[in-house]
Amino acid sequence: MPNSNAKFHCNHRGGQEAGRRELVSRSLQSAQHCLEDQDFGTAYAHYLLVLNLAPELKASVKETFQFTLFKWAEELDSLARIQDLFNCYEQALELYPNDEVICNSMGEHLFRMGFRDEAAGYFHKAVKLNPDFADAKENFYRVANWLVERWHFIMLNDTKRNLTYLNAIENAVRSGCKSVLDIGTGTGILSMFAKKAGASSVYACELSKTMYELARDVVAANNMEREIKLLHLKSLDIEIPKHIPERVSLVVTETVDAGLFGEGIVESLIHAWEHLLLQPMPKNQDVSTGDYGRVIPGSATIFGMAVECKEIRRHHRVGMQEVAGVRLSNSVQFFSPTYASAGSEETVEPYTTEKLSRIPGGYVPLTEPCQVMTVDFNNLQELKSLAARKPWKLSLPVTEGGILDAIVVWFVLHLDDEHALSTSPSEETCWEQAVYPVQGLLDYSVKTGDTVMMEVCCQDCYLKIQKISTLTSECGMDFSDRDDTLSLGNEAELCNALAGLQTTGERDGNGQVCVLESTEIALLNNVPYHECFKAAMGKVLLSLNPSKDLQSMEVDGHGSGMNLQESQNKSSLDVAPDPLYILDVSEGFSILPIIAGKLGPVRAYSSIEKEQHQAALNVISEANHLPKETLEFWLSHLEDESVVLQRPKSDKLWSFIILDVIETSGLIQQEVMEKAAISRCLLHSGGKIFPQYVLVYGMLVESESLLLESAVQGTEPTLGFNIAPFINQFKVPVRVCLDLSTLPCLPLSKPAELLRLDLMNPLLNSSSREVKVQICKSGQVTAIPFWYHIHLDEDHSLNTSDESSHWKQAAVVLDEPIQVQVGNELVLDVQHHKSNISITVKR
Repeated sequence: MPNSNAKFHCNHRGGQEAGRRELVSRSLQSAQHCLEDQDFGTAYAHYLLVLNLAPELKASVKETFQFTLFKWAEELDSLARIQDLFNCYEQALELYPNDEVICNSMGEHLFRMGFRDEAAGYFHKAVKLNPDFADAKENFYRVANWLVERWHFIMLNDTKRNLTYLNAIENAVRSGCKSVLDIGTGTGILSMFAKKAGASSVYACELSKTMYELARDVVAANNMEREIKLLHLKSLDIEIPKHIPERVSLVVTETVDAGLFGEGIVESLIHAWEHLLLQPMPKNQDVSTGDYGRVIPGSATIFGMAVECKEIRRHHRVGMQEVAGVRLSNSVQFFSPTYASAGSEETVEPYTTEKLSRIPGGYVPLTEPCQVMTVDFNNLQELKSLAARKPWKLSLPVTEGGILDAIVVWFVLHLDDEHALSTSPSEETCWEQAVYPVQGLLDYSVKTGDTVMMEVCCQDCYLKIQKISTLTSECGMDFSDRDDTLSLGNEAELCNALAGLQTTGERDGNGQVCVLESTEIALLNNVPYHECFKAAMGKVLLSLNPSKDLQSMEVDGHGSGMNLQESQNKSSLDVAPDPLYILDVSEGFSILPIIAGKLGPVRAYSSIEKEQHQAALNVISEANHLPKETLEFWLSHLEDESVVLQRPKSDKLWSFIILDVIETSGLIQQEVMEKAAISRCLLHSGGKIFPQYVLVYGMLVESESLLLESAVQGTEPTLGFNIAPFINQFKVPVRVCLDLSTLPCLPLSKPAELLRLDLMNPLLNSSSREVKVQICKSGQVTAIPFWYHIHLDEDHSLNTSDESSHWKQAAVVLDEPIQVQVGNELVLDVQHHKSNISITVKR
């Protein structure tokens, strides 16, 4: 019997194995048939069954499984079946937990849906699994900029700032503050200062998941994980005794931005005083500090001044009435978002930020610095009254004549009675300043003796400066803060004063308002850009339709001067030529289709999406007397807006297509070479892509600033605490949005051509290239700034590093500086992968 039983079980197992093999074989065949029918969902289900039944097949079906997963995920994404999509990736990662391609793809879906913290985790894991996986590295670098903002590196490298905070915290702890809460801890450095100073209980909260996990690693590396309690919470959600056992005697925080209030310090401190801090110390009483609560920083003083600055002006005000022959209608008023925020119900940041000491072209103070306001962070009633306080008026006497471009604001942060930090533009500081651009005046010129007037208020967690106006010295009256009623005898004086008062918002209220990003306004002000495109477009149109009406147009600015209406009247006597089709798919607000429309009979298609922008373009088109059919909006003709590049009509092709090749940040646009490949198939004979090719230029420099802005430099700036290895995981090799004209650096070589990207002739492209660069000055190579020469054709090109350029520049920052001597030669390995450029020095 035992032998008989064994035989039965053996046969049973054999039968099961045969059945399993049969089921696996049939499922594989079914999966293949489903793939041929593009039924990716059913194919995916079959592969799941196969891999669960036959794990030994994982290696052989891996690539096909990945393909099926990605195709099915695309379908689920398009159907908005988000939970099903994530379930599929979780199943796939259970089967292939160490597959960098699946991790990277999961991260891409998460990032597109706004889950940046989670996406970063998958990108980071993919890079750890395969450090040479270019797609994952580029994705991680892109998301790292979102998760760990670059100012973290700059501030941690600011030894003066760190030492000042340490000294103030030590003073507080020595005076009796033994329990500490660090609000918005970031890397945890202020919490560690408190523990080092001798605090008995230290708590720290951080809302960002990435920064919370980073702080946890930093605290552990400094052997303080048992002494500092980290909370992954917003401070407003902290409860006693649920999260911390009792009220604390000290809150430390640096949740301030360039405008002081923009990170919500007022709201968080009101909550802290009401729920988390001991009661404030009574004034003028000799009592123990430890029995009462206090805040570091204790108070702040905000300062402001009016400035003239060409760089701010060209990013916030359109400075001309005509661009490349196109009249910008008076019926359209262009504003940047900072101006629009004044009358908006949405919470929009009412200022931009600039490091004035490095702004191109510099700035000229038009007034003396003036105290705008003070705030006591240790006074709960004052904090609560800020939001309720009515706007107050502020007057700044003009001490230097010029053009009023902005009100610049900075502050002094009083940590305690002995220690302070200033963000003034005249200080050597890691901080930028808040800039309130002046817009909407009829006249921006001021002279000595005039007065710049404004309203100040605290609203929506922001310091707002609005209703900026000028009062000329001839008026002899000050409107800054008068509540008294003028007598009838002063009527003439009042009339004269009103005549001299220039206020924002005095323009024609019936005009079309068009709010543009500051980079779009800078583009509109870029005259060489539009003139260059006008000449290049005219050249192509003339070659494709060499009729008299085109020849007579002012293509290069030297035509006969015949206007479009005369040309069209003349040509209507003959047979009207077929219009040429052009497509502008450059991002943002662009008047290039209207420039093209003025060059001859064309159908110009713009790809702008915003209704407000479309309305403005229509008004400008009408002001230039273009026939209504000349300008059309391409997206309204598309059934699927995700497929922008397609024929204008089933029987027509494009004469030229304008592509956005370079981001204003200084990087190459994503998927630009793929777009160029599609565009080439949509051009009729003689048609062109603009630009036709791009040359990348770079040079070797020594720049301590770029090092400090890119990575924490060891433990010295962080006063001995081990932070650098953890936050430097989030450093990126390329710094963007640079101004080379003001970047503190020492050039060590002449500019060199690094790479060519040809959009019309891809055979001329190479994904990698070695470039030899001669050293012309001794020093340490720390970075390689790069920029572009954008060639619309052989005769017309744009340099993105020019003074008038709306583009910024970028730089590759080396991991380790390289010492060089005059006459040395360095070999650069330049790689181009999916619109990303990497530059390394070959040793």
